[in-house]
Amino acid sequence: MPTASPPVVTAVPALSVASAAALAAALAAWPQLAPAQPGAWPSRPTRIVVAFPPGGSIDTVARLTGQRLSDALGQPFVVDNRAGAAGIIGTDAVVRAAPDGYTLLMGSAAAISSAPSVYAKLPYDPLRDLAPVALVANQPNVLIVHPSVPARSVKEFIALARARPGTLNYGSSGIGATQHMSAELFAMMTGAQIVHVPYKGGAPAMADLLGGQIDFMFDTAPSSVPMVKAGKVRPLAVTSRDRSKVFPDLPTLDESGLKGYELRGWIGLMAPAAVQREIVLRLNGEVQKMLGADLRARLFDLGLDVAGGSPESFGAFIKADIARYAAIVKAARIPPQ
Repeated sequence: MPTASPPVVTAVPALSVASAAALAAALAAWPQLAPAQPGAWPSRPTRIVVAFPPGGSIDTVARLTGQRLSDALGQPFVVDNRAGAAGIIGTDAVVRAAPDGYTLLMGSAAAISSAPSVYAKLPYDPLRDLAPVALVANQPNVLIVHPSVPARSVKEFIALARARPGTLNYGSSGIGATQHMSAELFAMMTGAQIVHVPYKGGAPAMADLLGGQIDFMFDTAPSSVPMVKAGKVRPLAVTSRDRSKVFPDLPTLDESGLKGYELRGWIGLMAPAAVQREIVLRLNGEVQKMLGADLRARLFDLGLDVAGGSPESFGAFIKADIARYAAIVKAARIPPQ
């Protein structure tokens, strides 16, 4: 019986040191090649979530911005209104979305700056869960009074409020809104006792102011402009530190005697926290371009002051704004909602 032949073993050439190093480098790089590269973004429609109903200043800014991003980047940027709970529902929807650059938030002070202090169980942390992209516009509030109120300056209004404690009432779009916080800061700095009447939006509050059911408001500049021009309300001052370009002849509360007074709303583009840095920078660059073009004029017509700046400066602004609102809520002893 023939003896079985031993198995034939074919020698495998050993890798050179250089080849082994190249192979190891290629294998190490492989996981980074799997995700879509930032250069491919956007390859499909992107939604911009607005956490408030259609028609307001935030919604309008989102639509203007979205149209220009669509033109610049070649893909649709569509506004998605997710209203409810003072902006918390829509903001939370963005926090929970995939951080792929296809879900953005047109954020605002109510849901980002004041909510952490006003709401006891906020489902997100703005500083941890959202990435600042670009501050688009600042939205100063305007102290406006019904024509029947016998005050034509901030000084006269403070004297009136002190002389009539607990009788002057004001409206806002809800607890924690910039209109509410502006009035609370005013009360803190003047010692005036004023009565808050929260509404489900700025429009019904303005309707009651025009009808004389409430005495005054710290309303947003966009909704104040037409009422001021029509002579239906009397403006006394703006809440920003510097005079608004929209109301250049109107003094600030700071220069009207309330030294250090500053509170303003804002509108800015944000994304889920883990979005790629390259996408953030690309979006920021496009926003800066459009703010230097026709969008600047459109925002001015709306009663907004153009902002801009880097993602880092926007992030620092948000952090300081959250602290500012927290101090007001604490000093005013506003109970957690």
